[in-house]
Amino acid sequence: MSSIVIYCRGGFESDAAAEINHYAAKHGIAGYVKAKPNTAFVTFECFSPNDAETLAKKIDFKKLVFARQWFVGTLYTHMPIEDRVSVIKAAVEGFPLCGELRVETPDTNEGKELSKFCKKFSTPLSKALEKQNKLTREVKPTKPVLHVLFLANNTAYVGYSFSDNNSPFFMGIPRLRMPSDAPSRSTLKLDEAFHVFVPKDQQETRVRAGMRAVDLGACPGGWTYQLVRRGMFVASIDNGPMNDDLMETGQVKHYREDGFKYRPEKRNIDWLVCDMVEKPTRVADLMVDWVVNAFARELIFNLKLPMKKRFDSVYECLTLIHEELQKYNVDYEIQAKHLYHDREEVTVHINVLKVPQNLYS
Repeated sequence: MSSIVIYCRGGFESDAAAEINHYAAKHGIAGYVKAKPNTAFVTFECFSPNDAETLAKKIDFKKLVFARQWFVGTLYTHMPIEDRVSVIKAAVEGFPLCGELRVETPDTNEGKELSKFCKKFSTPLSKALEKQNKLTREVKPTKPVLHVLFLANNTAYVGYSFSDNNSPFFMGIPRLRMPSDAPSRSTLKLDEAFHVFVPKDQQETRVRAGMRAVDLGACPGGWTYQLVRRGMFVASIDNGPMNDDLMETGQVKHYREDGFKYRPEKRNIDWLVCDMVEKPTRVADLMVDWVVNAFARELIFNLKLPMKKRFDSVYECLTLIHEELQKYNVDYEIQAKHLYHDREEVTVHINVLKVPQNLYS
């Protein structure tokens, strides 16, 4: 197989293409991108058949900003409608034993029309693959994931991803419900960010009741809502009004201040979150200031993107953050993702591991 198949948000194919080109060149792997606008996926075609799997192992999926999911695969067209299973069985002959099957579609209107078929098709296909000894009967999260991405009812990419270097979510999208009492739909951005950036087995220790949080640009409280529902005590910073129900919880203090000027009195903040409409470099500078002064242990913030050169804008900000934190010898982990609930923005997470005390003492 010589193709890397990458899922993305429709309209962001050029950004996903620029990103995989960037990393392929970085690893010295030659190939070319195939991308069409508003198809919600791109492929990177390697000149050498073995290079696709090499890329899927060498590139850290967590470093890909615009990719929701990816896998190594091959395109099959004109599959006979009466026997698509046989075509897929032949396609997976050389595959490793996989621990999960995902029959998916691109996140488009056309894809939604195929989703019912995919659900029905999954059962007979999984049984056939189990008999072929290419799929375990029970889900095995440590084994590769087998993907069948249908573009039409007779056309699909068939391949696999590595479970330690992919998205754990079907189609790369966490399934979240909009809370009926949330102040705004933006609440789903932070909810998704917690699911994507904090591993499930670490949620109880890193996102727990009793923690202290700060929400910059909080009004009307969509992100504060997610912190409150997790039992945190929140300082919500915004000159605008906050949702009355949130204020009545007793977990929120509202400070009518400029989010760029506010600083906490103590260095005991567990989470800083920020969703302010501002130039991305200015927000990046603000987050660096919070990190090097050890004001918060973990940060989640949004970078609003320009209409063009979104890939360049994101990587300019990430490079700025990396250079500044390395200059101050801060030990940290960072991830950035164009989440399902994001639109013209990218969400970034920084886990601050250690800040030299001489920076702020």
